This record gives sequence, C-alpha cells and structure tokens, in this order.
Amino acid sequence: MRGLAVIATRLKVVSRVARLVPRPCPRRRISNSGRLLARDEKQPAQGLTLRSYQEECIQSVLLSLEKGKNRLGVSLATGSGKTVIFTQLIGRVQPRSETATQTLILAHRRELVEQAARQCANTYPDKTIELELGKLLASGTADITVASLQSILSKDRLLKFDPARFKLVLVDEAHHIVAPGYLKVLDHLGLRTKRPDSPHLVGVSATFSRFDGLRLGAVIDEIVYHKDYVDMIGEKWLSDVVFTTVDSRVDLSKVKRKGKGGSGDFDADSLSRAVNTVELNDIVVRAWLAKAAGRKSTLVFCVDLSHVAALTQRYRHYGIDARFVTGDTPTRDRAERLDAFKNGEFPVLINCGVFTEGTDIPNIDCIILARPTRSRNLLIQMIGRGMRLHAGKENCHVIDMVAGLETGIVTTPTLFGLDPDELVDEVSADGLYELGDRREAEKAREAQARQRPAGPESTGRSYSVTFTEYDSVFDLIADTSGEQHIRSISQHAWVQVGPDKFTLNGPSGTYLKLEGVADAGPSDPKFRAWEVRALPPGVSKSPYAAPREILSAVTFADAVHGCDKYASENYPFYLIAARLPWRRAPATEDQLIFLNKLRPADDKLGPEDITKGRAADMITKIKHGARGRFASIEAVKKKQQKSAILDKLHRARKVNEQVSVGPLPA
Repeated sequence: MRGLAVIATRLKVVSRVARLVPRPCPRRRISNSGRLLARDEKQPAQGLTLRSYQEECIQSVLLSLEKGKNRLGVSLATGSGKTVIFTQLIGRVQPRSETATQTLILAHRRELVEQAARQCANTYPDKTIELELGKLLASGTADITVASLQSILSKDRLLKFDPARFKLVLVDEAHHIVAPGYLKVLDHLGLRTKRPDSPHLVGVSATFSRFDGLRLGAVIDEIVYHKDYVDMIGEKWLSDVVFTTVDSRVDLSKVKRKGKGGSGDFDADSLSRAVNTVELNDIVVRAWLAKAAGRKSTLVFCVDLSHVAALTQRYRHYGIDARFVTGDTPTRDRAERLDAFKNGEFPVLINCGVFTEGTDIPNIDCIILARPTRSRNLLIQMIGRGMRLHAGKENCHVIDMVAGLETGIVTTPTLFGLDPDELVDEVSADGLYELGDRREAEKAREAQARQRPAGPESTGRSYSVTFTEYDSVFDLIADTSGEQHIRSISQHAWVQVGPDKFTLNGPSGTYLKLEGVADAGPSDPKFRAWEVRALPPGVSKSPYAAPREILSAVTFADAVHGCDKYASENYPFYLIAARLPWRRAPATEDQLIFLNKLRPADDKLGPEDITKGRAADMITKIKHGARGRFASIEAVKKKQQKSAILDKLHRARKVNEQVSVGPLPA
C-alpha cells in the first residue's frame, strides 16, 4: 500500500474519493475556431522538456485528430516514457465542446494506475484528479480520472461516467484493449464502433506490431506513431542490450497450448512440468554464473509459483542471495523487496508475470528468460524491463533459455529475423541484425548455387562441399526443417516448397505464395507475396488466374505477418491454422494412396504412420514441384560424385608416377 499512500497524500483523499482540491484555474483562451483550449497546445505542460521523439509522437496524434480520426494507437518501446506522452496529451488535445473537457485513463494493473496518477498530479496541479481504484471511488466529474479496469467494471461504477463529458480516453498497455472488459467500457463511452460524436481514444503500447492488428483493428483505427526499441537503443534513449542464448534442450513437444486450436501461448501448468526440473534449473543458474555473475541486478522470469520457488532454492544452493516476488506476495513485503533490489542489496530477483508490464526498475542489468514462450509480445515485455537507462549501467545482458528448436516458439533471435534455434553469445542488437543479414545473404548464395551448379571444369584448387542428401523424393517432401522457422513466427500451416518459397493453402485450390526477391537492393523489398486463385473447370486453359500481388516487405517476419493478416481475413480458420485437432488425426485413405505412389512396394505408409496434417503438407510439396526439385538435387549430386571419382583416380595416378627411395610395394 506504500505507493498508493503516497498518491493518496498527494491527491488529498477525501471521503473515499481520491481528489486533488482544485486551485484557481488560469485563464483559458479561445482558439480562432471558437474551440476551448486547456493551455498552449505547442508547449508541454509545466515546462517539462520532452525528448524529440516524444514531441514528434504528440504532434502525430494531434495531426490525426485534426484529420477526423479518433481511435488511435501509439507504439513506443518500454522505457520510452509512454506515461509522460499520454499525460501531455491531456493538455494538448482540444475539448470537443465546452462541456466535453474530461479525460479518462484506463489501465489493467494497480501499478500502472498509480504511475499514471503520479504523473498527472505532477503535470496538472490546477486540475482535479480522481482515482477509481479498489475502495477509492471517483465522482465521475473530475478533470482527470485514472481508473483500473477491474474497479470501473465493478457493480455500477461505470454508469457515473457520462460519455458526453469526455474529450479523451487514454489506455495504457493497449494491446489488451480487445479484451471483453475493455470492450464493455469502450461500448459505454461510444468508442466500440466508429462514431463522430465519441471521445478521442489513444491507446499506448510497447507491443503493437505492424502486421498483427487484425483484432486490434476492431477498436483502434490506425497506429499513428511507432518508435522501435532497436531505434531507441541506437539513439541512446534506451540502454544497449547484449544477448546470449542457451540451448537447454527441454522437450516441449507434449506441452499443451492455450487458445483456439492450440494457437495461443503455452499452458502454464503444462509448461512448468516440462521446465521446472532440478536439472534444467541447474542449467539456468550455471548459465548465470558463467555469463552474468558480475551483474548487479538480475531479473528472472519463471513460469509459475512452483517454478519461482524451485529456481530461488537453486540459486541459494549455489550461495547466491536470490529473492522472489509473486502476485501473492503481501504488499508490504513486495515493496520492501523491490526497494532492496533497486538499492542493490541483493543480485537476483525472481518472478512469474509480475514485472512484465508497467514496472520501472532502471537498475536491471540482466534478464534471465527461464520460461519459453510463443508470444512475441510477452518476449518484448520481458526484455524491455532491462532497457531503461541508469547511472553506471553500460548495457543489459539478456540470457534466453531457448529450449532448442520447437515449432511455434519465440526466442530473442526471432525478433531479429533469425531462426529460433540460432545460438548467440553476448551479441548486441546491432550484431543480431548483422547476423540476420549474413544469414539472408547465405540463403541467397545457397539458392544461387542450387540454380546454377558448378561445371565440371577444374581450376586446380581444392574445395570442401557441404550439402543435404535426399535418397528419394519422399525424403525431400518429408523434411520439415523448412517449416520450423516460418511456423515459429506464424500460427498458420505454411509449407516450404523451395528455397525461400512458401505456400499457404486456402479454399478450393486457392493459395498464397511467399517468395524471396533475388538481387534485391539494400532498401528494396526482400520478400513478395501473391494470391493465386483457382478457376472453375472449363473457364480457362490454366487452372489458375494470374497471381495477384498482395504485399512486399523488407523483412521475412513482416512478410509472414502481412500474409497471415490477409489469410485471416479471407480464408476459413479451420483450413489455414497449423495447430487444429484435425491435423493430428490419422491420414485419410486418399492421402495415403497419393503418397504411397512415391514409396517402394515393401515400404508403404499406413494411417498409424502419418497424420492428416503432415500428409497434407507433403502433398502440397509434391504439387508445387518436389519431383523437379529432387531431380535437380540428384543431377548436382551425380556431378559431384563423378567429380570425386575422377579426382580420386587423378590422385592415385600421381602417386604411382612418383619415384622415391625405399622398398617397392609387393
């Protein structure tokens, strides 16, 4: 309760209403258009000096509002001062009328509510500010109301807020805005759908993504400003980060997943049983001892309460002063431990989900990700805890226990376009991007080599050749390594049909085609995607209409997310999702007949050998040219074998031609 007590003192809580007693208000001025202005729109409140990007962000919001757009998203990295920006907006956004002057700030956690209330109290000493939080009841008429979602939804507390009196609604951590509770509040305020008479809505989050706004688009019309954490590191607004990945080899194959068709993140109980073992916890501690023992303030993310307790005990087993905080930790104990951690009194703080959002602990110089995740947003939130600047802090070391390659897992390398099983050791963000560029270049070289195999002529030099051998076309189509990367960043059943070529099947033979762009310049799109629509029989000599380009993108992840958004809007979910129950069922008789044509007579597949989903993927590869691809590989392999035989004969002849002193062979 310490944080709340500080706010209550500052806000002068009276009769269970958290209110700042108003001082005489300064004279307000009327704009040329007759609209009431709270203060000079071009100046930050209370003389605060804003960072350049903060002012740029505010101007982007104001410009969009002037253009008539009133449901906006702002994407800013953790540590960028999101609370500063949206509290500044309160004084810069014009009232809709002489009576529509109030502001409502919504957040889903107590810490976020308290943080916003402190910022508002410091920024606007002449405005009435009230809290709707727990037992603290707002009147509904204050200039600024800061409310927790749970409290405002309790009983009939929402009804006292008159939508006609609000000019602005601000939502912190707005990636939650499509949750049912938020939708209920927005519906009451007239913001559930686009309406010209509704208040302005601005949602702020660190985990909006460029292409993943399908559901968010139901509430937010557009994201008007984006400042990526990598950009902010480069501009020295955030601490630099170095990454180390540790392959713990935990088996996630049997871990359950949440969401429709298993499309969500890992189920906590099931994941805990997989990762919370003495052996794996020991690996976590030993990785920290090897790579980060000199760090002063390490924050560890676990799966659940039992994992927290076990990992804390393991740290202490090695003589390390590790303490923990959970959602069940009493408020006083939690505040004391957090203060001690901020003061550097112990080196390791362990938690599960408490510090993913809205927590300001700038001294953190190491993050341990002891829990795998399939959520890109959660990964960014966890890493973001260590990105704030702090005196004497050179960088933050992120140690990711990546658990080996697992379809659907999201790791720190995937944020930079790398394969999820890419192992790195103390690499900076720039270094990861550079590594990603090298990997893409390597893929391009590999694709070029396959398309233009070397001729038989010899240059007199010796080369080592590395390639993957497929003994049959069936081995080629059964190889799923190409799908593992794309399905680590997508929930859909993409199939790799060639080097940098992927397809996603839609209804009635229609499909999406995603390909890398050969010879793309540094600033050119590296990937393009088309929709290939199947035509009814007899309409044309070709079974397909001309491909229609739907997007181009610089990065592979953006291209995949863009295609996913298009597919989600146009194709049935049951066809495109990668983790639906039907895909785990045995293959059908028709599928087996089709695939067994490629098998030897004594090695036919049965329904117990292959699932329906795997069979569908393999058939897709065949339909998109696996036979031809296998023939090309076979031709290259035969040339290599012939060259090796000739080289061996040449070396044997050279040996026979040499004369040396010594006994001759019998």
